[in-house]
Amino acid sequence: QARAELKSVQQTARTSLNEVRKIVSSMKGIRLKDELVNIKQILEAAGIKLIYEEKQTPASISLLNENILSMCLKEAVTNVVKHSGATTCRIDVHQQWKEVIITVTDDGCFKGTEQYFSKGHGLLGMKERLEFANGSLQIDTENGTQLTMKMPNESKIKEKEGSK
Repeated sequence: QARAELKSVQQTARTSLNEVRKIVSSMKGIRLKDELVNIKQILEAAGIKLIYEEKQTPASISLLNENILSMCLKEAVTNVVKHSGATTCRIDVHQQWKEVIITVTDDGCFKGTEQYFSKGHGLLGMKERLEFANGSLQIDTENGTQLTMKMPNESKIKEKEGSK
């Protein structure tokens, strides 16, 4: 009876996972290049100077991971505008062999506490989204604030599908 129940649970889990994969793969996410256009407008409206060297945006990154990075980049810039008091925001996007690294640096003042990853803060949401896809978030508040987001080029979902 336990084996039969376990098989039923496994089948339900497989069915649910397939449904999530279909939803995610059909999701129309925002691309990094489009988000960067929005960010330029947000910073300009806030009177914050943007330093960003137009380079080719990452090409060989999964749509899911690019969408997660886009959401996190928007959250990072929103934090600069709302909380930092910065006059300058620098964005660097680099694609390496296995990952994309985005840094958002401002010359403002970090107003968070040691609990900046606590519930209810946008930084916690960014950290969780990045970690969901094997990415990471680092914060340096030494001189202004620097957020470093790292994301693998391939998503966990694609890797699992490819290993079947």
